[in-house]
Amino acid sequence: MAAEGAARSGSRVAGMVCSLWVLVLGSSVLALEEVLLDTTGETSEIGWLTYPPGGWDEVSVLDDQRRLTRTFEACHVAGAPPGTGQDNWLQTHFVERRGAQRAHIRLHFSVRACASLGVAGGTCRETFTLYYRQAEEPDGPDSVSAWHLKRWIKVDTIAADESFPASSVWAVGPRGAGQRTGLQLNVKERSFGPLTQRGFYVAFQDTGACLALVAVKLFSYTCPSVLRAFAFFPETQASGAGGASLVAAVGTCVAHAEPEEDGGGGQAGGSPPRLHCNGEGKWMVAVGGCRCQPGHQPGRGDKACQACPEGSYKALAGNTPCLPCPARSHAPNAAAPVCPCLEGFYRASSDPPETPCTGPPSAPRELWFEVQGSVLMLHWRLPQELGGRGDLLFNVVCKECGGHREPGSGTGGACHRCRDEVHFDPRQRGLTESRVLVGGLRAHVPYILEVQAVNGVSELSPDPPQAAAINVSTSHAVPSAVPALHQVSRASNSITVSWPQPEQTNGNILDYQLRYYDQAEDESHSFTLTSETNTATVTQLSPGHIYGFQVRARTAAGHGPYGGKVYFQTLPQGELSTQLPERLSLVIGSILGALAFLLLAAITVLAVVFQRKRRGTGYTEQLQQYSSPGLGVKYYIDPSTYEDPCQAIREFTREVDPAYIKIEEVIGAGSFGEVRRGRLQPRGRREQAVAIQALWAGGAESLQMTFLGQAAVLGQFQHPNILRLEGVVTKSRPLMVLTELMELGPLDSFLRQQREGQFSSLQLVAMQRGVAAAMQYLSSFAFVHRALSAHSVLVNSHLVCKVARLGHSPQGPSCMLRWAAPEVIAHGKHTTSSDVWSFGIVMWEVMSYGERPYWDMSDQEVLNAIEQEFRLPPPPGCPPGLHLLMLDTWQKDRTQRPHFDHLVAAFDKMIRKPDTLQADGGPGDRPSQALLNPVALDFPSLDSPQAWLSAIGLECYQDNFSKFGLCTFSDVAQLSLEDLPTLGITLAGHQKKLLHNIQLLQQHLRELGSVEV
Repeated sequence: MAAEGAARSGSRVAGMVCSLWVLVLGSSVLALEEVLLDTTGETSEIGWLTYPPGGWDEVSVLDDQRRLTRTFEACHVAGAPPGTGQDNWLQTHFVERRGAQRAHIRLHFSVRACASLGVAGGTCRETFTLYYRQAEEPDGPDSVSAWHLKRWIKVDTIAADESFPASSVWAVGPRGAGQRTGLQLNVKERSFGPLTQRGFYVAFQDTGACLALVAVKLFSYTCPSVLRAFAFFPETQASGAGGASLVAAVGTCVAHAEPEEDGGGGQAGGSPPRLHCNGEGKWMVAVGGCRCQPGHQPGRGDKACQACPEGSYKALAGNTPCLPCPARSHAPNAAAPVCPCLEGFYRASSDPPETPCTGPPSAPRELWFEVQGSVLMLHWRLPQELGGRGDLLFNVVCKECGGHREPGSGTGGACHRCRDEVHFDPRQRGLTESRVLVGGLRAHVPYILEVQAVNGVSELSPDPPQAAAINVSTSHAVPSAVPALHQVSRASNSITVSWPQPEQTNGNILDYQLRYYDQAEDESHSFTLTSETNTATVTQLSPGHIYGFQVRARTAAGHGPYGGKVYFQTLPQGELSTQLPERLSLVIGSILGALAFLLLAAITVLAVVFQRKRRGTGYTEQLQQYSSPGLGVKYYIDPSTYEDPCQAIREFTREVDPAYIKIEEVIGAGSFGEVRRGRLQPRGRREQAVAIQALWAGGAESLQMTFLGQAAVLGQFQHPNILRLEGVVTKSRPLMVLTELMELGPLDSFLRQQREGQFSSLQLVAMQRGVAAAMQYLSSFAFVHRALSAHSVLVNSHLVCKVARLGHSPQGPSCMLRWAAPEVIAHGKHTTSSDVWSFGIVMWEVMSYGERPYWDMSDQEVLNAIEQEFRLPPPPGCPPGLHLLMLDTWQKDRTQRPHFDHLVAAFDKMIRKPDTLQADGGPGDRPSQALLNPVALDFPSLDSPQAWLSAIGLECYQDNFSKFGLCTFSDVAQLSLEDLPTLGITLAGHQKKLLHNIQLLQQHLRELGSVEV
């Protein structure tokens, strides 16, 4: 019976062993199992320790293939006396961990059901307990007897999924007795760790079960070596913590691969790729990877990087395939990152590798020119071959020859580089258009002008640029500008002027052309007269008017440029010169004439001495300082009257060597191109920050004149609240204008970036005072700005406001509509009074933190509102007195508007008394965006201040007026903002309304002439 049971048991064990190998084989695809101990298939005695002796029996059974295998059995509960407990221990040999951080154990066992044993008293179990302990060395002989008493760590209590009934034949027969029948196995897997010592023991404790331990396998999980994402990851032990814990493995890129850049960059040098091994020996969580180097493409999926074949390339690292070489290039070798260009073709440093190779252009074709005096316009046609590129440029080479010679010939007179006085517009090198204006050529001098065609690869070619040349010569030259203009005499309706001849006549002067106009009128309404001498008398002039004069000379070659503009004034009416009495003797007349001559000579000497003290200023500087007798007014010189802008720029500006300039980043855009930040450090002076504006590339001559003209205007003024001109560059291209750097930019943009209420009213008034002081200074020169707005005012880092855009002409009639006075809109009449109106709009912009005047109203709506005398309301938080000042500047009658000196005085008074700048409304109180209605009171029908208060809707203050004795309009007209709180008028809205109507009352009384206010 025992032998039969043993045979059946062996059959079951053999079946379990076969199933175990199938499981291992299936899981090896994802993970490796490194076996530390395996009793499966053992036929000889294993020899594990037991306690007490005989508590576990080691027996042999046959598997289903008739192979012997060793098992351990414990089943003492059935024969034990009632109430006797079981404590049977089985310990393995010392197991070397061999680098494993965590051990896994797989158990094959069978347990009999307690119900089939007939054991009472609750002493039967269907479980057993699994323990382990670590050790650096195997136990010695002295400790073998007490091994079960050591400090064991419990792994788990193992319970059978299935126990077997009493009908199963379970007893184990003698060794080799035969196959058991009905033996059924359970399979359980547990793990323990982390393991840190050299090895460990595993123990099994039986406390009353009837079980058979058929097979024990100890192993560790290892992630297998793998090739993934062009990287090799080595075999890696799983983590000792088990579960979801990960062990990072660093990969090595395959040949011709490199780590991917962190963040997906395009350059090599990223972190090595990493792959993580989990507790079950499976790879997961890939970080990074490798990519094929330039000249290599993926092969075998992501397992290798192969060289690009001949005739193909790959410029950047990555996993894209190689590309065929671009046109006119070829890669003779494999693994090419770039395809070299064929002979005669090139690739610029800025060209990417995928662009075709290109060549230099051929020479320009069909050169011709047009002569205009000493200036000529040179034209040419585009080259026949552009070299396959679109960045075609032209350079002009100028040669001055001593005699006639053919272009390109080796004989003839000697040629040398043209003098510096020859200039090119827009520039000499890097031309984008097929024309250039050449000036400064001397008459009757032969020149050779050579036009080179270049592109982005011309400098890579060993050959010089292809060029075409042409002989040019200017046969005539116009006279230079007339250097000065003098007033000889004047009357109430005439002025006599004289002038010297030009410094360079360039021929016989045929006559002079004198141009003059009334400064009160537009300059376009000028008149001319011709004089064959250097003296002329202009008649039919208006008494007391200021007139501007210019003169130019004419030869057979044509008119020369106008000289500088000079202003003279006729005598007022009633100051006409009287005839000398006929009875005056000739002697007295001669004496007076001599005295006048001596006086003129003395004035001339003083003028020369003054000019030398000025050190370097020209004749027009004297004109700028000129004051007509009895006027005491200083006038600026209009540079637009110069035909040669360089002449004005030399007189009013300082030339700067480009070597002293360091150009930095772009900070904005101006009327003529980009404005850049820069540094200026002339020799021996401290470095300073500047703003640099260069003339647009390819600008026309008229644009150049405007560009330089505005710089010449700016150079005539020196004031702390006017943008300071630091210098110009005119002797090289591009032309540049350097001004002081205003770090915070235009005033309107700066204010819009601030939070409303960030500045106090006193700070905002100080900004407006600076602008008013600048305009007062400009008006003293009879200079009209014409384009004053918050955008034309610049702010530096110290919050100092400076007026800019002097000499700027508004582009189009509607450009400055919201800042324009009524007479400017109706008749184009620009005066200092119209600048006062514009300044009032600037005040409103400042107090509203850069709000657009008239908000989103259309231009037509603005026109209608101004014509109907609607005015802008006070901005939020605006002191009433300040808004009243704005209303003064917006008087329809320009003669009623305050002058700038009055405005500056008003601002100074506010700054001295900051308590007058208090306003009840805060900056958060938004305006209603409704214009103030024009008040049309019928003053003749109002007989008292009480009736006036009723008419304006403030009858609630009639008693207050009577209490303080305000019984006449003259008394009311004298009220100011400081008086209103005393009268009991504290509401901000009532104060604004009352002050506005007091202003209208003052205007009415002025018209009647009854009060001086």
